[in-house]
Amino acid sequence: MKWLKGMGLLLIANVLIFVTLSITFQVMVNVVLPAFGIDVRDAVNQQDLLWAFIIGFGGAFLSLAFSKQMARAMLECRQIVQPRSHEEQVIYGAVQEIAQRLRIQMPEVWVYEGQDPNAFATGPSKNNSMVAVSTGLLSHLNEQEVKAVLAHEMGHVYNGDMFTTTVLAGLMNTFVYFISRWVYRNLSERNEMLAFGVYMFLQIFLSFLAMIPISWFSRRREFAADAFSAKVYGRDAMISALQAIDRWVNRAQIEYSTQDALATMKISGKSNGFMHLFATHPPIEARVAALKQL
Repeated sequence: MKWLKGMGLLLIANVLIFVTLSITFQVMVNVVLPAFGIDVRDAVNQQDLLWAFIIGFGGAFLSLAFSKQMARAMLECRQIVQPRSHEEQVIYGAVQEIAQRLRIQMPEVWVYEGQDPNAFATGPSKNNSMVAVSTGLLSHLNEQEVKAVLAHEMGHVYNGDMFTTTVLAGLMNTFVYFISRWVYRNLSERNEMLAFGVYMFLQIFLSFLAMIPISWFSRRREFAADAFSAKVYGRDAMISALQAIDRWVNRAQIEYSTQDALATMKISGKSNGFMHLFATHPPIEARVAALKQL
């Protein structure tokens, strides 16, 4: 029943998004743009918007639906079903305790091979999710720090971050496809090869730009997940975990030079200049400062 309810809500959300886009589209094309002397009513059509919506959101939600399977396929991991060691009991017990507090279904708990101290949560809903930690996280962080990181990931699960990120990605994909298609349609009448070339360029370029708002949202949700962890185990535990990760990152940068651990570099938020716009995680210093203000 929960699965059917989730699918129903997903369908309703998609329909509402499409209706909103359609109304906005009609108002922009028929009212707003003509008021500024821009008439594109013969150049765009509702069919392109419908296909853009289907392709944009369809791909995003398919990725979400199979996110757990894809994560397991890409990693060398093992599931903890019945803890067989103190280490496994700490991981499994922390996730179980938080899930019971939140009254949500227990996520799958996995451990995967990886030297970098890392963890992630994924899944289509808060009642159908998985939490995974790397062996590096268990090696470089103490028990309380590991539990704080797990609480952070459970914050993502409870806040529905995977779903909202997917909606945002679907919206961005819709506009990328629609704009690219609109330009192609208008150029193809003059030069088919040129139109196709511009279409492919716009697909790549606009997809690149679309990562800016998606990355911005990702950074915002990290602060929220940190705050959730602070509520569960106290802010000092999460601060200590972040500082332990930061020490490992700094050590890895010196030891491995350019062969650094990509996932943990993203967690550290170490990016400069323009590339900061594409960082999925805020700088650790900013996260620690936010935690201290709680």
